[in-house]
Formats: sequence, structure tokens, C-alpha cells
Amino acid sequence: MRLSVLDLSPIPSGATAAEALRNTVDLARHAEAIGLHRVWLAEHHNAAALASSSPEVLIAAVAAATSRIRVGSGGIMLPNHSPLKVAETFRVLAALYGDRIDLGVGRAAGTDAKTALALRRSRDLLGAEAFPAQLGELMTFLTYDPDPATRFGPIKAVPAGVAPPPIFLLGASVESASLAAELGVGFAFAHHIAPEHHVAAMLAYREAFRPSRWPPAPHAILATSVLCAADDAAAEDLSRAADLSWLRFGQGLRDLPLPSVAEARAYRFDADEEVLRRARRHVAGGPARVEAELAKLLTGTAADELMVTSAIHDHEERKRSYSRLAEILGVAPRPRV
Repeated sequence: MRLSVLDLSPIPSGATAAEALRNTVDLARHAEAIGLHRVWLAEHHNAAALASSSPEVLIAAVAAATSRIRVGSGGIMLPNHSPLKVAETFRVLAALYGDRIDLGVGRAAGTDAKTALALRRSRDLLGAEAFPAQLGELMTFLTYDPDPATRFGPIKAVPAGVAPPPIFLLGASVESASLAAELGVGFAFAHHIAPEHHVAAMLAYREAFRPSRWPPAPHAILATSVLCAADDAAAEDLSRAADLSWLRFGQGLRDLPLPSVAEARAYRFDADEEVLRRARRHVAGGPARVEAELAKLLTGTAADELMVTSAIHDHEERKRSYSRLAEILGVAPRPRV
């Protein structure tokens, strides 16, 4: 089982956005050192708790700071952007960093409706109905290289002559899985966002997959939230802090930073919040508990890869969480070349 990172560049309380972005780069270096497969950077807007508003910029920074690990978007929220511009951005990244670049795309806004309107500049573009056509346009721009001798040919994405990066469709439904299968691209299911139906979606993707010029075979990623602590007691503290952050986000308090363990201990959840906490969307525990929970989560999914996001205030503890996960899954560091 391959293990990868999904990083939202959370801003811990007491830290700055600049420090959060440096943490992202440092986490990527750590992931490479312990043998993880890829690092993906998210796109979120109008949420001051996160520094992940521009994944394409972070991809360039992370790829420059590493040498072997794959780096990509998890994802580019395509309705917020021009397909031509996305194609050109990822052609530049692929030209700079070769076959280490991934292009993960999603249909959500990564924000609220008001901010989506500010990004897209038209109420007619707020729906997701046009997403399949936008994705098809993006794939055409990425794969088309014109004959240089043709005068005034079709619009092209430049630089030309660059092998396109692999495309993954991000989703949280059987519908998204079916679209990824029809197009013949990779698929990543966001279990941390929609914990239901992950088995059905991932199996539907694999069963309906049509080989394409992208991956010759299906590649299914299960993305989820994991907090792997030294023991179960320490994990309860990490989980309490992650729960508080998640509840605040759901309440619209998206500018409050990631709380520390001490801040979470001091917070008193009311009765309604306790009910929501019991519907946790993350796996938390010491190594033995996490191993057992992940085994249950992955059963029946036929996943090729586990991608983990971890909302942990202490950056060094976040790195240790990934190290423990690597040991659980038997991931070995790759030799330097």
C-alpha cells in the first residue's frame, strides 16, 4: 500500500501563514525521506486558517525542495479557473520537474458561494454542470501539440512539446467515480469530507474504468484524515484539537487558526457539539489502534494508495504521525540516487 500526503497548509495558533507554508515544504522533505509516494497541495479560499490558496505555487516550491517524491494538486478546483490557464501552468511545472508532477482536479469551489462568485466573476458559472466539458477541454489542451508549420492553427497550451502530467479526478460520490472511469483517469475519493459510500465509489470506478492515454490501468486513492500518536491517550488530545478545528470550520469560523492541545483541553463542547464529535471523520489512536482502524476502512475498497491529511498543531508531532503511519504500512525509504 502506497502512502501519500494531502496538505492543506494549516496555520497553527501562534504561527503565521509564512511559517505554515515553510511547514508544508518541510513536511514534503520529511515525506520523501521516509519513503512516501506523493505530496498533494489543496486549494481553499477565504479561510484565513489555511494558507493553501494557490496549490500551483506550492507545487513549484515543494518540487524544488525535493528530488524524488511526486508533487501535485489535491486539487485544482477547475470551475474556478480557465482550462487553458490550468493546462499552461501544469505544462510549465512538467517542463521544470518532469514526470514528478500530478494534476488532481475537483468540481467544488473550495470555498463559499460568495467567494466562488468573486473567483468566477459570473453567476452563470457558479454551478457544476459544465465541469465535464471543462475537464474535457483541459485534457485536450494538455495533449494537443500543434504542427509548428501550420499558420494560425487552433489555440494551444504552451510550452509545447511537454509530456502532460497524470490527471486524477477528486470526488466524494459514485457519480464522480463513474466520470473518472469513463474518462480513463485516476480517481481520489475524499473520505475525510464524505465518509459514506467510499467502498461503492471506488469499486464502481475500478469496474467501469476505460483505459486511456492517461493511466493504462485504474489507480484509486483513498484520502482520509489520520492522527497517529504515540499511544491512544495522546491521540485523544490530538483528536480533541482536530474536532474543535473541524467544528469551528463548520460553524463558519474559518479564520481561526488550528488550535493547540492546550487550547482544546480548555474548550468545553456543548451537548450538540459532543454529538457532532462522535461522528468523527478521522482515524485517531496509537499505532495499534490506527492500524486496525485503517484495515477496516480499506477493506473492500481495492485502493492502490492511502493519502492522509493530518490536522496537528505541533509540526514535529505531525511529522512523527506520518512516520508512524509509514511503519504501520511497511513503507521503506527509497535509496538516494
